[in-house]
Amino acid sequence: MSRIRIDTYLGMAFSNVGAFFIILTAASTLHVRGITEISSSAQAASALEPLAGRFAFVLFVCGIVGTGLLAVPVLAASACYAIGEACKWQVSLERKPRNAAPFYAAITLATLLGLALNFLHIDPVKALFWAAILNGLIAGPLMAVIMTMASRPKVMGNLVIPWYLKFMGWLATWVMTCIGIAVIFTWR
Repeated sequence: MSRIRIDTYLGMAFSNVGAFFIILTAASTLHVRGITEISSSAQAASALEPLAGRFAFVLFVCGIVGTGLLAVPVLAASACYAIGEACKWQVSLERKPRNAAPFYAAITLATLLGLALNFLHIDPVKALFWAAILNGLIAGPLMAVIMTMASRPKVMGNLVIPWYLKFMGWLATWVMTCIGIAVIFTWR
């Protein structure tokens, strides 16, 4: 558990620092020039011009490809872990494919579906926007389910979350739910 705790804290720290600098870079380059809506990858790449000059697009492509190479397998596998556990399949990347065939088939299918999106002429910026909206709206209810499960000894055994994490978790759940409700009622 201590190794998992360290891995989680370090991963969250690095991802939040990275996100902070992405926001800072975009704000200090795009917003200053009056670009407040990004509707193409070229506009997003232009945020890197002060840093990379004429190589901004190359740097942006390397970042997108690198992120995709990291994210696609993780997203496909994590979704398939959830599906597999709900269906009571043998799920583990440590298992040989012949011992977990439905799990590996689901990973293959999820990856192929993601690849197929490239050929459907869907605007990737709009897809990211709507995915973020959907994630934000379902975050509150999903967090409530997670908090309920993490608080029950019947589910967690002796690993029930302590009171301070329970407090912080329910507070975060309340905030996310309120934000989701506010988005719905203020949408124009």
